[in-house]
Amino acid sequence: MDIFITTYHSYHYRVKRHFSTMATLVAPSNHSPQEDAEALRKAFEGWGTDEKSIIGILGHRNVYQRQQIRKAYEEIYQEDLVKRLESEIKAEFEKAVYRWILEPADRDAVLANVAIKSGKNFHIVVEIATVHNPEELLAVRRAYLHRYKRSLEEDVAAHTSGHLRQLLVGLVTSYRYVGDEINPKLAQTEAEILHEAVKEKKGSQEEAIRVLTTRSKTQLIATFNRYREIHGTSITKKLLEEGSDEFQNALYTAIRGFTDPIKYYEKVVRNAIKKLGTDEDALTRVIVSRAEKDLKFISEAYYKRNSVLFEHAVAKETSGDYKKFLLTLLGTEE
Repeated sequence: MDIFITTYHSYHYRVKRHFSTMATLVAPSNHSPQEDAEALRKAFEGWGTDEKSIIGILGHRNVYQRQQIRKAYEEIYQEDLVKRLESEIKAEFEKAVYRWILEPADRDAVLANVAIKSGKNFHIVVEIATVHNPEELLAVRRAYLHRYKRSLEEDVAAHTSGHLRQLLVGLVTSYRYVGDEINPKLAQTEAEILHEAVKEKKGSQEEAIRVLTTRSKTQLIATFNRYREIHGTSITKKLLEEGSDEFQNALYTAIRGFTDPIKYYEKVVRNAIKKLGTDEDALTRVIVSRAEKDLKFISEAYYKRNSVLFEHAVAKETSGDYKKFLLTLLGTEE
């Protein structure tokens, strides 16, 4: 675990200030990992688990503090905190706490593995590959290899075929340029390549895959903007018009992830809440993975789109300790 924590923290500290105004997590600047570990142990003992204490502690600790608590707990009690939590709490609450306490790259590795094994949730793999920057994605791939003793691209390739396999493997293995430079002529040419690939699926899918898996996000956004200028509609709307299969859906998710992650995540949670029966997996994934990053912006986008506060929607669609935990991560208390 420690080697991946170190990798993540070197990046985390570089971006912490930028994300501080976008995060919803409310965490103390100072805390004692030993005292937190002892308080959690106390919450596990006696007649029944003290879920309120678990939420009060873990729901108010940042990624670095959570890893310190895990280490302190293991040193004091010679027991894995994650495994103890799994035995103490249940259902959606347990799943949310488990994903929250994991180091972010390890969490994404777990999310990707579950998605791959399901054989149908490849949009989560696309999401991880497109929303993250190159260093974050590399950390996920390392965590995946460490946890499963197989590469992420190996498992993706084993569970997919054809153009979908080519796209997904290309996305998860890409290490993109992150600067601001763009090539306008290339944007023009590749906007037409994408148009032909999308239009009635007659063009070269391999060329579309090449564009999406090799270009920088800045270059891709320039290409998508040029597409809109030429054809009078966005490429994502065109994809929806042409109908969808797994490959088209993956293209759609990739483009949304590249262009506007905030709007992408807003739609994920909107769809999760709109379903007949809440999609707790999707709701948990967004809140847990973005609470320390940009969940405040996602919440604002949700309100703008739906005229309902995101925390109110979450409170209406969830219950019990699961509800309390999600609201805590959203920076609100019941």
